[in-house]
Amino acid sequence: MTILYDEGQQAIATESRRILEARISKDELLPLLEQTGRYHDGFWDIAKEQGWTALALPEAYGGLGLGLVELGLVAHQAGRVLSGAPFLTSSYGAAKAIALFGSDAQKARWLPGLVSGEIVGAVGIAGGADALPALPAVTLTGDRLDGTLPAVPGALAADIVIVFANGPGMPVLALAELTAAERTAVASFDNSRVAARVRFASTPAETLAVGGAAREAALHILALQAVVTAHEQTGGAEALMETARDYAVTRKAFGQPIGAFQSVKHRIAELYGLVELARANAIHAAAREGAPDFLTAAAAARLSATEAYDTAARDCIQIHGGIGVTWEIGLHLHMRRARSLAIEQGSSLFWEDILVDQLAGEAA
Repeated sequence: MTILYDEGQQAIATESRRILEARISKDELLPLLEQTGRYHDGFWDIAKEQGWTALALPEAYGGLGLGLVELGLVAHQAGRVLSGAPFLTSSYGAAKAIALFGSDAQKARWLPGLVSGEIVGAVGIAGGADALPALPAVTLTGDRLDGTLPAVPGALAADIVIVFANGPGMPVLALAELTAAERTAVASFDNSRVAARVRFASTPAETLAVGGAAREAALHILALQAVVTAHEQTGGAEALMETARDYAVTRKAFGQPIGAFQSVKHRIAELYGLVELARANAIHAAAREGAPDFLTAAAAARLSATEAYDTAARDCIQIHGGIGVTWEIGLHLHMRRARSLAIEQGSSLFWEDILVDQLAGEAA
């Protein structure tokens, strides 16, 4: 395989970057941190307008029939500008769950709306410390859901949610309409993710997969979302690395640019290595969609991108010194987003376990 993009893919990256940099500003994002219940609707309007919601979904339902590589390119640019709407990832995850595991009737009902962006999806699989618990907190009895999901990203503004539930003697992957559930806004480190506590009380639900297939399906959806998130994290880390570099060559101390000091330039060089490693892992994982080693590649991408974004957020603020912690410069936007993305599809501990299990299985 190659980790280089072809001309069409490069055009997608260039155009999405141009549009986002021209139409999204830090001033729109800062107010979202101080209130719950609002996301950056400007970004979601752009995503629908540009057809990004349809990129990696089937043509039979109005999608463009492209793949995870192309969606990852857009997610990378979204990460650079700190897009405040989580639905590029969550609606894609919900749509893929229906496309891969749903019935023809479920596909016909839900996919056209998800493709257009008129229906917003959320995925409530990784809702706690254990992303895929042996005994999920939500129970499916017949066609009714009961239980509570503590914090589902995007759920406050979503129409449907994909749930990993405890069925009669076996796990179940199910779909429920959020209009029939009780939702409470969760104040979080990054309120633009519009996370919600979702309580189901005899809420109507549709089954997508049962038994061992349900657990495998849930893990696959998590992996698909993790790859999209890895691209978003890599984009954010890249933007921070460039911001730190530009500041280091203009800010002077003791008569010379601070970038001349080893403590600064070595840190930026290390950031470059982390970003490029994360980028390579993200591209590799996207290109392996559907391959036997996809889960391994997704775990590696998720872990390397999380490390790159966390490190870049911390080091960029430190390189800026006192100005780095001010509200106006906005570096805390990246810090908040880095920490939020680090847990949205399961923590690093979860993905480390997945990676170890996959590598041990391949070695055996």
